[in-house]
Amino acid sequence: MTLTTRQIEQFQTEGYLLVEDALALADLAPIIDEYATYIDRRAHELLAEGRISQLYADESFERRLACICREDAELYRELDIMHLRGRASFKFLRNPTLLDIVECVVGPEITCSPIQHIRPKLPNGLAPRGSDPHVVPWHQDAGVAWAEADAHFILTVWLPLTEATDENGCLQIMPGGHIDGLLRHHTRRGAGTKIVGAELPRVHPVTLPMRPGSLLLMHNHLPHRSTKNQTDTVRWSADLRYQKTGTPTGRPYHPAFVARSRANPAAELNDYAAWCEMWRTALTESQGIRPHRWSEK
Repeated sequence: MTLTTRQIEQFQTEGYLLVEDALALADLAPIIDEYATYIDRRAHELLAEGRISQLYADESFERRLACICREDAELYRELDIMHLRGRASFKFLRNPTLLDIVECVVGPEITCSPIQHIRPKLPNGLAPRGSDPHVVPWHQDAGVAWAEADAHFILTVWLPLTEATDENGCLQIMPGGHIDGLLRHHTRRGAGTKIVGAELPRVHPVTLPMRPGSLLLMHNHLPHRSTKNQTDTVRWSADLRYQKTGTPTGRPYHPAFVARSRANPAAELNDYAAWCEMWRTALTESQGIRPHRWSEK
């Protein structure tokens, strides 16, 4: 699948593009199965340790994690892509249909940025310590990277693994808000990194409910946010970033890799074990490094 000229023009003008049904549900199923299997294994361990009262094995994928976390939330912190490091997740980062779309915007030499997440947004109030890292204020993705990447375009690809609705905290964006470039941000403890209020563009926000298989492409200067999950199910999503190979990622202490190279296919990383080791090493060696550059308020 490739983008039309009109779609590319819309992305450049508005700073975003919603591509409906870009992927088949079969593209997402291996990731969901991988996470469901991991949650099942951990549920058995937590039950054996006496930390939960039952397995919740009859609950759906959208509900099971929430049921477990109501009793014990330890599992919640283990699920982001760099911690779980699943084989299916690694394969999806190089999904050919996904990269065909990315290539239309980034070009033929594509690096997968280390800023990548799989996000299980719990029902409001269930997250550990009362603060959900998947509820994020108005920000630009360029604002959560180091200054080394400021001059470079990085594409965000956001996609739901389950239905993303207004009620469970789908994305809200400010169309055209990327035009003014990087805005000032500040970091508040427990609230994350956000655009300084006075600098928010005077743009009416657009709410974007999405179904699994659809992709949202965003410029790294597009202001966006994700609100609380007001349902009793988990909103699962992924946000990935891609950029032209050779440009800085803004996270030099975490591993990037070449996902596609038309000029030198041998440079592409296809080794799952190597990817896992890159993350294991980086997470150990980067302890104590501040990922966001803005001062805390």
